[in-house]
Amino acid sequence: MARMKFVCDAERCIECNGCVTACKNEHEVPWGVNRRRVVTLNDGVPGEKSISVACMHCSDAPCMAVCPVQCFYRTDEGVVLHDKDVCIGCGYCSYACPFGAPQFPGQGTFGVRGKMDKCTFCAGGPEASGSQAEFEKYGRNRLAEGKLPACAEMCSTKALLAGDGDVVADIFRTRVIQRGKGAEVWGWGTAYGSAQGGRT
Repeated sequence: MARMKFVCDAERCIECNGCVTACKNEHEVPWGVNRRRVVTLNDGVPGEKSISVACMHCSDAPCMAVCPVQCFYRTDEGVVLHDKDVCIGCGYCSYACPFGAPQFPGQGTFGVRGKMDKCTFCAGGPEASGSQAEFEKYGRNRLAEGKLPACAEMCSTKALLAGDGDVVADIFRTRVIQRGKGAEVWGWGTAYGSAQGGRT
C-alpha cells in the first residue's frame, strides 16, 4: 500500500502561490483558513528560498497524540484526517503541529472559532466518497477519483511533489544528483556546522 507524502523542492519554488489558490478553489476552503501556504526563508537575503507548507501527514502525528477526543485518524494510505463531527475545537492540535496545519476558521464573531480545519491531501473525510456532505465539510475527494492533490498538480514548476512517498523521494533524489549537490541539500551544514556533510 502506498504511503502518501508531500515534498517541496525549494530550488524550484518561485513563490507564485498557485498551490495555495488551487487548494482554496478546489475545496472552497472557508475564509481565514489556508490549508496550504508558501513560506519564504531568509527573505530579502541572497540565497532566499521559498517552500510550500501544509499538513505533512506525519507517520507519528503530534496532532493525533494530543487530541483529547481522538478525532484524528490515519487512512490506509497514511493520510492523517480528522472527523469534524467529533472535533470540539479545543485547538490543542494547532499548538502541537510544527507545521501549523490545523487552523481555526476565521469566520465567526466574539471568539467563536468552531471546528478545526486542515489539509486532507485531497482525500475527503469519513463520509461517503464523493458525497455532498463530504464536500461541504472537507472538500473534494480527489484520491477516490484516482487523482493527486490539486496543489501538486497545479504547481507550474513541479516544485511541489505529492503521491507515494517512495516515488516522490526517488524523483527528488534524482533532481539532487543531477544538480551535483550533496549533503548540503539535506541540511547537514546547518545541523552540524559542516558543508561537506560530516559531523564536526
